[in-house]
Amino acid sequence: MKLGGQYHRSFHNVTWSMDFMHDTLENGKKVRSLNVMDDFNREILQLSIDTSLPSAKVISSLEELVEWRGKPEKIRADNGPEFIAEKLKNWCKFHEIDLYFIQPGKPTQNSLIERFNRTFRTDFLDVYLFENLVQMRNYAEIWMWKYNNERPHSALQYLTPRDFLLKYGKISLANPADFPTFQQSFSTTPTEILTKNSTFECY
Repeated sequence: MKLGGQYHRSFHNVTWSMDFMHDTLENGKKVRSLNVMDDFNREILQLSIDTSLPSAKVISSLEELVEWRGKPEKIRADNGPEFIAEKLKNWCKFHEIDLYFIQPGKPTQNSLIERFNRTFRTDFLDVYLFENLVQMRNYAEIWMWKYNNERPHSALQYLTPRDFLLKYGKISLANPADFPTFQQSFSTTPTEILTKNSTFECY
């Protein structure tokens, strides 16, 4: 199908993009987020937030994703030390995933995740000052749900990522709506997520 002037394969899990971002808690402690996106429908698959995210934690985050979402054919990333680490290369090789690195100094080659990063910065990181990691992770979980399920994207024909996937994605399920577009292993139930989503409270 043609989207935004370019042709895209009508499948999820073809290419994921990932990148890091930085922020600071109220107490001055620095934190990082690992952002992972499915390029097909611009869906944010994971926002992993911690004070440190070495290659081992990147692998752990990807393993969680593959467990509930399935594996991609390719993962696109920059040349950061966590991404070029042999551990990650070996993990991708074992899972038969093509790890593709953009050229140094050319972030536009990873434009989809870069565009998301700008939105995440202006709509989330620059809006709230978090007291601790738990609070920040709770808010990020809620914000990610809203981004995937409620926010239309001009690049997706003004559909949300979830709606675009259900309309155009070739999903081999009797009921495409059952496709896992949000990890369901959180301590909170979907109802609680929706409640927190509407009131934006954290606990």
